[in-house]
Amino acid sequence: MRPWMLRHALNLYPPYLGAGVSVTHLADDYTSVTVELRLRRYNRNYVGTHFGGNLFSMTDPFYMLMLINQLGPAYNVWDQKSEITFVKPGRGTVRAHMEVTPARVEAIRAATAGGVKHFATFEVNIEDADRAVVATVHKTVYVREKPPRD
Repeated sequence: MRPWMLRHALNLYPPYLGAGVSVTHLADDYTSVTVELRLRRYNRNYVGTHFGGNLFSMTDPFYMLMLINQLGPAYNVWDQKSEITFVKPGRGTVRAHMEVTPARVEAIRAATAGGVKHFATFEVNIEDADRAVVATVHKTVYVREKPPRD
């Protein structure tokens, strides 16, 4: 799927639409994505700040999607583990920028040569308008080269 089509599809995806999550940028080569979440009456928690689940969901599929599209169909790619650390209450608009460089993809290719399992780890900060960290998400993505078909 072309990146612009995927970005628009994700922005219409009901869980993201309902939470207020918006994909504002998806690079043409799938190397980076930026997501934002505006605080609205319908998506704030009991104390008036961002609901933690919405903050977490901002980063959920993106490392997997970037790797799938950069590595191609010869690889199995799955989210394996995620963890979030809340640093301060999120208010206003928050953003997360995620990146998987071509050098990182080549390192993953090397680590998975011959069908070896690899667990690629990533860290992304969710920041407020002042660039203060609201939360940090640690992602682990399972990658393995598919066996050749006979």
